[in-house]
Amino acid sequence: MNKEVSQRKARALRFIVLMGLVSLFGDIVYEGARGVTGPYLALLGASAFAVGLVGGLGEFIGYALRLLSGFIADRTKAYWFFTFIGYGLIFSIPLLSFANSWWVAALFIIMERAGKAFRSPARDTILSYATKEVGRGFGFGIHEALDQIGAIVGPLIFSFIIFFGGDYRAGFSILWIPALIVIVILVIARNQLPHPEKLETSEEPEEKDSKIFSRVFILYSLFTFLSVAGFANFPLISYHLKIKSIMSDVQIPTFYALAMGVDAIVAILIGKAYDRVGLKTLMVIPLLSLFIPFLAFSNSIASVIIGVILWGGVLGVHETIMRAAIADLTPISRRGSAYGIFNTIYGLSWLLGGALMGILYEISLSYLIILAALFELASIPVLLVLEREQKTK
Repeated sequence: MNKEVSQRKARALRFIVLMGLVSLFGDIVYEGARGVTGPYLALLGASAFAVGLVGGLGEFIGYALRLLSGFIADRTKAYWFFTFIGYGLIFSIPLLSFANSWWVAALFIIMERAGKAFRSPARDTILSYATKEVGRGFGFGIHEALDQIGAIVGPLIFSFIIFFGGDYRAGFSILWIPALIVIVILVIARNQLPHPEKLETSEEPEEKDSKIFSRVFILYSLFTFLSVAGFANFPLISYHLKIKSIMSDVQIPTFYALAMGVDAIVAILIGKAYDRVGLKTLMVIPLLSLFIPFLAFSNSIASVIIGVILWGGVLGVHETIMRAAIADLTPISRRGSAYGIFNTIYGLSWLLGGALMGILYEISLSYLIILAALFELASIPVLLVLEREQKTK
């Protein structure tokens, strides 16, 4: 029996690493392009309003469609189908090299975001089955760490190409290579584990297994909304660094890469902690997020560096145990829907919080800090009630 358990764990771990590599090369493609899509659209004749609209619409679609895709994936159990469709749309990024007008480029950018909406709930559901064997937190931590390596490498590849005389089209053309690698590894992962749901069996009665909007899930969703709304986004932080001349244009992307590196390290550590102590680890989010606005929006470069490191650490917690907890708090048969709902709430919260902080930044930095603190402080009692409810289940 012990040998069988060890084999199942080894198989699950290999699968998680393969899916992590899929995300790594996927991040090289779309994170590599993300930093230059704005200038590229401008080069093709787009106005500032158009650039902002394309970015906002893409992010909205990227989160809002997850609700629908997660629900359909659950009803059809076609998790692999949605995963392949989602990653297939990543080819819209290298196709940007052929765009001859800004609206064509905008369409490709929005298509990639829609692809993320299709793949995320299905992929996370598939991962949740495998992580049951090795520990939810640890499994999602491995996936996030590999994912963030791609987020670091992608922008650096693009910078390298431009530094040595290449243009935007050359950069997008190079991205065909990692995009093709994504599909190859995905096929290998699918062949290795065509039915990942067999790694986890439900111990719940069927009538209970059909429920998703439990009190625990509602509390978790509220905690997610409040804690994410108070989490300052990096575009606003980088805007502050630019207009206050705290860092040069060359330094700002480097510090974003630093944050991604911290994210990768924290993902493994916090994942292991979650497997040991459970939901208590989520308290790290509001406690650390409270300090980020004070540090990241200061005029001291030392304070900003600390703030950026904390920002990367909190993002690592978001991307690891926030996803892992969904699998532990929701029934197997509705997990795709649960991930769709979670991602939609996450995206809308980040959109609302970011918009409010952007408005307040123009009025008073103190107001921004107060708003962020209020959101984070409000999330703490919700988490405490959530922990108590989970213990009494």
